[in-house]
Amino acid sequence: MKSLQEYRIPFTGLKTGKHQFDFDIDKGFFNEFEYSLVKDGKLKVDMELDKQETMLILLFKIKGEIFSTCDFCLSDFPTLVNVNERQIVKFSDDENLEDNTDEIIVLGRNEHEINVSQLIYEYINLAVPLFNRCEDVGNTEWCDKEVIEKLNALSATKKEVQENTDADPRWEALKNIKNDN
Repeated sequence: MKSLQEYRIPFTGLKTGKHQFDFDIDKGFFNEFEYSLVKDGKLKVDMELDKQETMLILLFKIKGEIFSTCDFCLSDFPTLVNVNERQIVKFSDDENLEDNTDEIIVLGRNEHEINVSQLIYEYINLAVPLFNRCEDVGNTEWCDKEVIEKLNALSATKKEVQENTDADPRWEALKNIKNDN
């Protein structure tokens, strides 16, 4: 996790107001997170930190592309990512800092920095589509044509499915019962 040191922002030395931070995300970033959905990508993170007396407001703009594995042909292909998120960080004197929610992070008053790497990682992973498919299966430079040909060869055609359903006499008997009524 030493390579994630650049994502630690010491906010105690910053003046009240808005501050801009830029990060470049690549394969090395994703390698720091075990079991990551995303293994590679090229993204640009523009983060605005608005320091106020009692809180910090973090605005994230993440743009670029990640490489996803196609659920159909199993090849890697680029997926565009465009994320805009806001995170609020409040300060508290309370020893019990378990009040964190999705929108609000609570830090102790003696904290002097915040690590935004986990937030960036989560925002990128939430942008991953539920189903990953190449745009035009079989016709793009990313598609694995051998896998698609093999799938087509092994898949049953409509004629074969029809022959299998007609071959069973029990189905014919059931069809006759329905027609009698």
